Amino acid sequence: MKTVETNLAPKAIGPYSQAVIAKPFVFTSGQIPLQPDGNLVSGGIKEQTEQVLKNLESVLQASGSSLDHVVKTTVFLKDMNHFQEMNEVYARYFTKHKPARSAIEVARLPKDVLIEIEAVAYVKE
Repeated sequence: MKTVETNLAPKAIGPYSQAVIAKPFVFTSGQIPLQPDGNLVSGGIKEQTEQVLKNLESVLQASGSSLDHVVKTTVFLKDMNHFQEMNEVYARYFTKHKPARSAIEVARLPKDVLIEIEAVAYVKE
């Protein structure tokens, strides 16, 4: 196993890694809408979803994978009423390839953000 760390996504804010490679897969930690400098992105669910997916993309690239190799995502939403707006942004990142996905409403997320997404992807050889 190998841990992944990139400066193109926010650093882990606890005792965990941005991702772990266990070939042939990479398992990402949940990404929240922090910018790489650690500041929370401003705006609502669309802006937060955009930042989360940018972070996820950066972590996957640092892992030797990409959004095109994602097998499964889990989306955690503070409010399921945001599902449609989240889905509009999400669809721009997964155009040809559509991974399996779960979407779950949760009571609270780190830093009181509106969304968190984790992924499992195939690592390119």
